[in-house]
Amino acid sequence: MKKLFKFIPLLLTALVITACSSSSDEGATSESTTCSPESLATVEAGVLTIATGEPAYYPWVIDDAPESGEGFEAAVAYAVASELGYDQSAVKWVRTSFDAAIAPGPKTFDFNLQQYSITDERKQVVDFSSAYYKSNQAIVSFKGSKIDGVTTLQGLADAGAKLGAAVSTLSLDVIEGQLGLSAAVFNDNAAAVTALKNKQIDGLVVDLPTAFYLSAVEVPNGIIVGQIDGSDTGDQGFGLLLSKDNPITSCVSGAVDAITNSGTLQAIIDQWLTSSVGAPVLG
Repeated sequence: MKKLFKFIPLLLTALVITACSSSSDEGATSESTTCSPESLATVEAGVLTIATGEPAYYPWVIDDAPESGEGFEAAVAYAVASELGYDQSAVKWVRTSFDAAIAPGPKTFDFNLQQYSITDERKQVVDFSSAYYKSNQAIVSFKGSKIDGVTTLQGLADAGAKLGAAVSTLSLDVIEGQLGLSAAVFNDNAAAVTALKNKQIDGLVVDLPTAFYLSAVEVPNGIIVGQIDGSDTGDQGFGLLLSKDNPITSCVSGAVDAITNSGTLQAIIDQWLTSSVGAPVLG
């Protein structure tokens, strides 16, 4: 009997170790498969449906062809897809307007990326992933406009600047809040760009990377008047947009965090987004 009692503690220890090992293995397996294509509750089984704008602009998407993976957001989308276990052939692209995608209700996509700034108000009706980019807002104009040569924020007011922005954007919030000016509001950036080309507005407020493109390509004799320092302080960054309480939100956020931590995201930023050279900060 004494020999038997000696073996009982050893037996119990072995059982505990075995149980812990089994439990740990099961947990690891469960965690590793939770965010796999086989287990994600996507719009279409086994497919990751990603949405962008119509059209989608450089530098976010090159030549309005997100399926090429060329451009900042197209590259980010494929990096997230790869992190989730989807190869390029399992990614499907759809198009939406900016406003329709951010409205409450069911979505035709798994996530949407077209420079959606994360805000507490928006989070009441949609989900967001972790942020994948932050930037200041900037003012695009044209040579000879009433704000050409303005170097301060006060100078904008003194010039009686008429600034425009797309509806439901951080750009609009910056004009009305930070600058304290009334804004011309447009359904999307395309309509606002047309108004600037027609000189119906003096300047268009957009994020800095978009400002570089518009001033160089879209707007005749385009210029960047300057960037609005601190205009990202109230912004939580650009996030991938999902339907409210989407079961895949945590997995998508995890994928964004993973490409951030690995340096993949920074490499994409370095490749596709220009520096702020040529866009002075307005004092």
